[in-house]
Amino acid sequence: MQVLALLRHAQRATAKSLSVFAGDVARGLLEVGHNTLALVGLAAVAVLVFALGRADVRGKLEVVALEWLETRQEAREQASGIVEEKVVEPEASTRATAADLKELTRQQATLAVWIARRYQVAPEPIGALVQEAWSIGQRASLDPTLILAIMAVESSFNPFAQSAVGAQGLMQVMTRVHDDKYTAYGGTHAAFDPISNLRVGVAVLKECISRAGSLQEGLRHYVGAALIEGDGGYVNRVMAEQAHMRNVADGKHVPPNAGTPAATPPAAARDAVAPAAATPDTPTAAANPTAERLALLH
Repeated sequence: MQVLALLRHAQRATAKSLSVFAGDVARGLLEVGHNTLALVGLAAVAVLVFALGRADVRGKLEVVALEWLETRQEAREQASGIVEEKVVEPEASTRATAADLKELTRQQATLAVWIARRYQVAPEPIGALVQEAWSIGQRASLDPTLILAIMAVESSFNPFAQSAVGAQGLMQVMTRVHDDKYTAYGGTHAAFDPISNLRVGVAVLKECISRAGSLQEGLRHYVGAALIEGDGGYVNRVMAEQAHMRNVADGKHVPPNAGTPAATPPAAARDAVAPAAATPDTPTAAANPTAERLALLH
C-alpha cells in the first residue's frame, strides 16, 4: 500500500512540475515575441524617420507608393469594366454655340429667355442665335424677330432637324439645292452648324423676297409654295410667331404658351415643302409641284 501511495505522489509531483515548466516556457515565448515585435516596430519607426528626413529617399517612397496606388486603381477599373479614355479638351467649349446672357442687351436677353421657355431649350445657345439674328438682320435689312420666327416654325430650334425631302438645320434650307452657299463655310456639313445654317437661310430668304417682291410672297417662295395656291398656313404661322417675339422684345408680357406653338408638327418629322427658297427657277420646285401640294397638306 505504501508503494502505491508513493507512486501516486510521484505522478502528481511530476505532472505539477511539467505544468509549471510548460507555463514558464509559454510566458517566456510570449515575452520574447512581444519584445521582438516592439523591436521591429521601433526599427520601422527609426527607418521611417530617417527616410522622411532625406528628400531623395522620401521622393522615391512617394513614387513607389503612387505607382502602387495607380496599379491598384487600374486593376479595380479593369475588373469592374469601367476603364475610360482620359480625354482633356479645354478648347471644346469654343465649339459650342452658346452665349452668356449677360453679354446680350436687355431686349435680346429677355427674348432669349422667352424663346427658351417656349421651346424648352437651353437659353445659352438661344442667346447666341438671338445675337446673330440681330447682327445679320441689321446687315440684311430684316427684322431679327422674323429670322427667329422662321427658325421657330421650321425646326423648333432643333439644329439637327431634317424634313422628309431633305431640308436641314434650323432654317430648314434644302442643302442639296443651295450647296454652293455652304462653300464659304467649309461644305454642306455646315448645314448642321447653327450659325452657318442661320446665315445661309437668311441669304436664301433675301433672294426669295427680292424675287417675289414682298415679304409674304417671299415667305411663300421660301417654303416652296411659289407654284401652288396655298401654303398650308405657313406664312400666317411665321407672322404670328414674329408678332409674339416682337412684343416680347418690346417689353410686353407674352406667356410662353401663348397661342399654338409655331412649329406644327416639328420640322424633323413634318413632310416639309420642297426646298426652302424653291422657286420656278429651282429644279426641285419645277420638277414635281404635285408633291409640293401634298407636302403642304401634311
